[in-house]
Amino acid sequence: MSTVFGALNRFISRLDSESPSQSSRNASPYGFQILRNKNLEIPIEPWYDFVIGINGRQVDNPDPNLFATEVRNCAGSNVSLVLWNAKGQRTRTLALPIPTPSLTLGITLQWSPLSVTEDVWHVLDVIPNSPADQAGLLPYGDYIVGTPEGNVHGESGLGELVEDYLNRSLRLYVYNHEYAVTRLVTLTPSRTWGGSGALGCVLGFGALHRLPVPMTEPIAGPGETLFETARFSNDEHQPQPAQLQSQSPSLCPTLSSATQSSDLLVPASIASSIPPPPQSATSPVAGPPRGAKKPRAVAASNMTFDDYFREGEQKSKEEDFAPATKNTAPPPPPPKTAKGPPTAKSPEHPATTRDEEEQSQPAQEELEPAVQTANG
Repeated sequence: MSTVFGALNRFISRLDSESPSQSSRNASPYGFQILRNKNLEIPIEPWYDFVIGINGRQVDNPDPNLFATEVRNCAGSNVSLVLWNAKGQRTRTLALPIPTPSLTLGITLQWSPLSVTEDVWHVLDVIPNSPADQAGLLPYGDYIVGTPEGNVHGESGLGELVEDYLNRSLRLYVYNHEYAVTRLVTLTPSRTWGGSGALGCVLGFGALHRLPVPMTEPIAGPGETLFETARFSNDEHQPQPAQLQSQSPSLCPTLSSATQSSDLLVPASIASSIPPPPQSATSPVAGPPRGAKKPRAVAASNMTFDDYFREGEQKSKEEDFAPATKNTAPPPPPPKTAKGPPTAKSPEHPATTRDEEEQSQPAQEELEPAVQTANG
């Protein structure tokens, strides 16, 4: 599974390097990263927040004096900051009051590229009794975002750092997505703990393992914008979608006022071409002549939806109200026969044998004189 994620991450990285994204053209890839926030009343997160705009203008100059001058010019009023957050890669606007005596915000800034927040390692699995398990790393919820020992860049940056700190204590900044807290974890990489790897955990890196949106924020509903792009007054003028629509030829017919005010979304061409219903169900409708042939429907290339609907409705009327061609009567019942069912025949006696005939012959001869005397 890790090889599949690695191949997909490399493919996405190659696409990002070959074709510049639209967001990189509209917004600056650099900004002032918040390193420290001394004023706890300001809702700004160090390391995760970047100032990319001030008072409606994009920050495109790394000179911190220009930024400080813009803040001092808002003394006694509010300064509007556009912040980009690495958690979910979202932008927001924050209005902060500038007090007259101090003329400071109490934050420490550094000009950095936004891509520094992409060097994040997602903890996918932790092997029991490993150095990562003993340090308290949690699978799926923890993200390694950095280290106080130095900067780590690229997918192999953390591995090289671990090799340098074998059998020594290594401190890592770990962000937990479920609790939205960042803690400092100390572990000791080792090759002799009894398993594979020096940390004993599976890490994910790349576009599929960026910092997600905090769970405290509401989930985006249907139709809401997931990826925001900040717009500033000093951006290059780009035609708005309304201007592009007015310049391009109309591809759909314009709806009439009656159709626009209706509650149902019905195209104007279909709503205007629906024929009225028949006057009454009992009124006779003349069908086509019996000898005439129906004209064959030829599908033209320029037929509209109205023609198709009209043709189908006419065909349905002809099938519903056409008179029957023949009065078909039910078939007559079969004729009754005078003869009844055949009677069963008695079984024939078997033929007598010659011995039985000879025994019966004397009895007949004896009966003949008795019959003759009775007749005399």
